[in-house]
Amino acid sequence: MSNDLFERISTSLIEGEPDSTVELTRQAIEAGLEPLDIVDQGLVPGMEVVGDKFQSGEYFLPHLIIAASGMQQAMELLEPELRSRQQVVEVAGTVVIGTVSGDIHEIGKSLVATMLSANGFQVHDLGVDVSTETFVSKVRETGANLLGLSALLTTTMTVQREIIEALAEAGIRDQLKVIVGGAPISKEWADSIGADGHAEDAVGAVELAKRLVR
Repeated sequence: MSNDLFERISTSLIEGEPDSTVELTRQAIEAGLEPLDIVDQGLVPGMEVVGDKFQSGEYFLPHLIIAASGMQQAMELLEPELRSRQQVVEVAGTVVIGTVSGDIHEIGKSLVATMLSANGFQVHDLGVDVSTETFVSKVRETGANLLGLSALLTTTMTVQREIIEALAEAGIRDQLKVIVGGAPISKEWADSIGADGHAEDAVGAVELAKRLVR
């Protein structure tokens, strides 16, 4: 019974049926299954398959967005259950993420934030056009061990460097890893500004994040 439900939850994510993911998660809760097991044996394996299919080129961005949406909605159902049982989904890390000052591109950054959240990270998404000061103060406030900086314009790339320099000036650069991303961002750029890594897409960002905070 439980294994069948877990499998159906995974399949619903893989097949891009977020309404089914939510309904099956509700059924699993009503059947008395442990919320943590629903996450670990149903949702997470499904998202892993979706990520693999995206990286192999079988799935595209819409598949990723739909699956992440199903995962998020299911987690919203599960979080009160986890709290009431004092169960905790193991937090992979605490992330502050946003699009840098002067840049209002949202979609890629939001997808990375959603995928990180779906993979067990506690995510603080600051949105777009975020000032250097806001990034620094949020890192300090949350004690984040990961910072994601998105820039989609060549004119805003340099802000990524400014933020890394500001973290150093504030004395908190060493407490966290910095990931940079966006259309014009390359590995060479990331290296030149002292970032810890760069990712081409949301799945790559999650894999990189996991490696950096391990």
